[in-house]
Amino acid sequence: MASLIRALEENSVPYVLVHCGQHYDYEMSQQFIRELELPKPDFHFKVRAYSSGLQTGRILTLVGRVIKKVAPKLVLVEGDTNRVLASVVVAVKLNVPVGHVEAGLRSFDLRMPEEHNRRLVDHVPAYMFAPTENARKNLERESVWGKIHVTGNTVIDTVIQHLPIAERKSTILECVRFEKFALVTAPELKTLTTQRFLRASLSPLLKRLYPLGTPFTREPESDCVNKKYGRIVLFRKCTGPTACRILRLPRAHEEL
Repeated sequence: MASLIRALEENSVPYVLVHCGQHYDYEMSQQFIRELELPKPDFHFKVRAYSSGLQTGRILTLVGRVIKKVAPKLVLVEGDTNRVLASVVVAVKLNVPVGHVEAGLRSFDLRMPEEHNRRLVDHVPAYMFAPTENARKNLERESVWGKIHVTGNTVIDTVIQHLPIAERKSTILECVRFEKFALVTAPELKTLTTQRFLRASLSPLLKRLYPLGTPFTREPESDCVNKKYGRIVLFRKCTGPTACRILRLPRAHEEL
């Protein structure tokens, strides 16, 4: 939401920022707000690691209270997480229009919880903000009733907007000294701690990347920090400034 927050502020559009608390630890929550120099949320919940259903229900209840208190003209959500699904459902139940940023993205893999959320969410909002033409086509193929707008990718907007912060704060290039490399990210892979696992599970990817160096990052799920396996560097986290700093480099844009 970072680029959307900047746009709202630049155009003097009043808004209320709600942190739903799905990611409740510091590294996946407050650290991004602090490092990207974003405003403090008006409402900040801490939803602990319930099951997916309980988590969604808890967020639905908390966001419902905020909507009743604030009485917004529009609820704007971004992405495909449980908090997005919960916020969309409760907003519609309270007769508040919804706008979905990143609408229409599909993996077509129903093993992914995020894919469930995407397909459910996109059939509810009044306004669909699709990042690409392919996303628009997905929405049209599914006959969604909301009005579709192709807006571009807000992640790219965020990278561009926060480059000055990244240049000032990130020290990632002190750790990555490859002439050419590719940045690879993976969520919640607790077993990314041994060379054996990397070779067995990631061999197709590694063959494709070779001889590029690979700063391999993942969400903070283990104590493996900055371990090096040949031309692979594992980082426990990839913060906003770090990602922006890497993506800014021409050599990070190799077509694989």
